Amino acid sequence: MTRKSFLSLLGLFPASTATADWALNMPRGVTELSKETYDLHMMVFWWCVAIGIVVFGVMIISIFKHRKSKGAEPASFSHSTTAEVIWTAIPVVILLLMAVPAAETMIKAEDSRDPDVSIVVTAYQWKWHYRYQDEGVEFFSSLARSSVDARRPGAGVDVYSVDNYLLEVDNPVVVPRGSKVRLLLTSNDVIHSWWVPELAIKKDAIPGIVNETWFRAEETGTYRGQCAELCGKDHGYMPVVVEVVEQDAYRAWIDARKDGDATLASAQ
Repeated sequence: MTRKSFLSLLGLFPASTATADWALNMPRGVTELSKETYDLHMMVFWWCVAIGIVVFGVMIISIFKHRKSKGAEPASFSHSTTAEVIWTAIPVVILLLMAVPAAETMIKAEDSRDPDVSIVVTAYQWKWHYRYQDEGVEFFSSLARSSVDARRPGAGVDVYSVDNYLLEVDNPVVVPRGSKVRLLLTSNDVIHSWWVPELAIKKDAIPGIVNETWFRAEETGTYRGQCAELCGKDHGYMPVVVEVVEQDAYRAWIDARKDGDATLASAQ
């Protein structure tokens, strides 16, 4: 029984690498806010590294130099006002250095006024529905057929041969480069979460509530994400794909959608 459990555990490793790319850090992304978020993350990280080096360095040096075998004697004073002021003032200054730029970025992230494109995103078990408010275009976005067929037990399909396995959809979200895109997120059943790392967006879709976020992609390309809130048995099969194209390709895609043609913008 133990041997079978061990082999089953080993089997999880190739399965996990087939569905996700491992990374040691968050991406810089392709929006102004994603880059600011990355810079804030790295700033706080290096502050924590510096504080850790100083604190643990002082601890190690003190333990080594003032050990009993060296004849060290304990101090006779009860406290030091100067030391208390210093160890209170320094953390306050460090927190302010972190808090001010973080607050500025948070304010920007919540300012979704005057968008160029507004999209209502409704989550379902287990797919997304997108409605472009000012264009009269709407559609469902579900896991691509290639991944649906490959994930079935006994399908006999090598998942490594499937492009973007579990991260491809039949209908991606298409947006124009350089435009401010507002997302209005809600859910039709349970709590979901719309997450695209390259856009630095992870926003919950909650039944009865409309959450709001926005992004402005500065580079064309295809950016992938997933539902990031456990929402049921097919939670892992609910990807998000955003295709950023030039303005003329976006208009051509909108016109094609209105005419009932589901041609991808990348094919224009």
